Amino acid sequence: MASRMVPKVNPKQGGSPCKQKQVVLLSPLGRIEISGCDKGVHEIKLPKPSLLPRGRAEPSVQCQVCEGAEELPEPLEQCTAWLRAYFSEPGSTGSLPVPALHHPLLQRDSFTRQVLWTLLNDVKLGEAVSYKELAGLAGNSRAARAVGTAMRSNPIPIIIPCHRVIRSGGASGNYGGGQLMKEWLLCHEKLAQGGGC
Repeated sequence: MASRMVPKVNPKQGGSPCKQKQVVLLSPLGRIEISGCDKGVHEIKLPKPSLLPRGRAEPSVQCQVCEGAEELPEPLEQCTAWLRAYFSEPGSTGSLPVPALHHPLLQRDSFTRQVLWTLLNDVKLGEAVSYKELAGLAGNSRAARAVGTAMRSNPIPIIIPCHRVIRSGGASGNYGGGQLMKEWLLCHEKLAQGGGC
C-alpha cells in the first residue's frame, strides 16, 4: 500500500552537486537549521538537547525565521511554512504541501528509504506506531531493528515524524534530539488535538 506513495528513484541521477541554501527558525525547541536546494530539503538539524525549554509543551507557540529568509528556494519556503504551522497549529499541517525532499538517503532505493516514506505517509499527527508495526507497514514485519536504524538516520525530523515511533511496550524510546525533545513533540501533538500529556 505505502509503496505506491514512494517517489521513484532514478539510478542514473548524478550531475553537479546542489547549490544549497540555509534558513534558521527560532522555535520553542530552539534554533532549527534547514538546508536545501531548488530540488528539495536536504536536512533539518534540531537543537542540542541541553538547550530545550523546561516544562511542558504549550498548545500554541510561535516559530519565526531568524536567519536566511532572503531568496529561498520553494522547498525551503514550504518547509519553513510547514514547521511554523506545526509549532503554532499542528492540525493545520495536513492542509499544507509537504516540501520536496532531496537528501541522498531519500534518493537511494533501500529499506531505510521505504521506512521513512511509509512513516511520512501513514503515521498521522497525534498517532504513534511501534518499531515492529512500522516494519510491517514498510513491508517486512521482522525488521524492527532496521526501523530503529532508519529512525537514527532520518535527515528530515519532525516532517518525517520519527518522534512518533515508540517501543512496543508504550515507552517513548530513543530520539536523535534526545528523550525530552521526543516527549515534548508527542505532548505538543496531543495538546493540539485536545488531549493531555
